[in-house]
Amino acid sequence: MTNFIPIFPLSIVVYPGEKLNLHIFEPRYKQLVNECVQAKKPFGIQAVINQRISETGTLVQVTEISKLYDDGKMDIKTEGLQVFRMLEMIEQLPDKMYSGAIVNYPANETIGNKVLMQGIVKGIKELHRLLNIEKKFYKPDDELWSYDVAHHAGLSLLEEYELLELLHELQRQEYLKRHLTKVIPVLAEMEQLKEKVKMNGHFKHLKGLDN
Repeated sequence: MTNFIPIFPLSIVVYPGEKLNLHIFEPRYKQLVNECVQAKKPFGIQAVINQRISETGTLVQVTEISKLYDDGKMDIKTEGLQVFRMLEMIEQLPDKMYSGAIVNYPANETIGNKVLMQGIVKGIKELHRLLNIEKKFYKPDDELWSYDVAHHAGLSLLEEYELLELLHELQRQEYLKRHLTKVIPVLAEMEQLKEKVKMNGHFKHLKGLDN
């Protein structure tokens, strides 16, 4: 399936199923959102990475206008629908301030490995413990998949985009597993170093060599 969609480039990656709140203030995007809400049509969010609009993005639907300001600015709630690939960018549209694109929707396999996913969730919780942060998932652990946890795994913007480009759940799970396997040992070593630094200068009860 190929069709035209309005485009909203942002310096973020959005995943299918993700709920995203946005503050809309630029005139071109106020026009885009108003027209999409009136027509009950979705629009596309594409990540801007290194000042370039990415080829792959996520179709999103406005689910609620939370607040409408006197000057036309608005706070909206959206939800990610599906991944798309841009075939052609259309920067100038008649009577529109925003841009659009011709896109298609590649097949996206959403079935993965439950056991592998459990290990990933466990790894992310360990990552959070080492970073001394607390983040909650919005689903029970046994219902989580890669899109649900990707923003919790400490990926860079580019890494989040690389995961979006993977169109099989098993590939996404393996990507997250490799990432966690790489970063957790580094953080664990830093945590041990931090504890050693804390102890320096304090009285220590150390046992000598037994005769």
